[in-house]
Amino acid sequence: MTEGFVYYPAFLDSAAQATILRQVEPAVAGAPPYTPRMPRTGRPFSVRMTNLGDLGWVSDRKGYRYQSTHPETGRPWPPIPAGLLRIWRRLSAYPHPPEACLVNYYGEGARMGLHRDEDEEDFSAPVLSISLGDTAIFRLGGAERSSATRAIKLSSGDVVILAGPSRLRYHGIDRIIPGTSDLVKEGGRINLTLRRVTRP
Repeated sequence: MTEGFVYYPAFLDSAAQATILRQVEPAVAGAPPYTPRMPRTGRPFSVRMTNLGDLGWVSDRKGYRYQSTHPETGRPWPPIPAGLLRIWRRLSAYPHPPEACLVNYYGEGARMGLHRDEDEEDFSAPVLSISLGDTAIFRLGGAERSSATRAIKLSSGDVVILAGPSRLRYHGIDRIIPGTSDLVKEGGRINLTLRRVTRP
């Protein structure tokens, strides 16, 4: 594996997955998922998203950024659930708490093109990603968009960390495989990405 890229297959068993989902669902009810749009073109994403935490990542015609309020409701983002904070403390090897949890919902046909998480101030903090629901084909690239890539199947309960030399590697989701999990009631995949945004 690439240095700094850590993959924990089946880190959460089925009971733990259900517990995390039960914590996330009421939080997300206070910050309804919406469809973000690409900068400049305004083209809609194929995923719906929302955020939890002090800061939330948003994308619209003005660009990519973090802000403290939901772009449609104007309300502050709900807090990050305790179960997610425990996973961060256990796996992140970083002494400060995350400030943002991006919640992405992938329905059938949704994908996420190659990108890097580079809107944060503190690249010494890892990016920690938790998969719930249908299996996804995750694509990990290199430091350049043109670098060679490899595909990894991420199943419900898997955790991935991008840290150190891998913190700014390109990555994305090619597609999900519908019907591979019954965790999410409406089907599809929920991805929870924990990030530190500001320097402590």
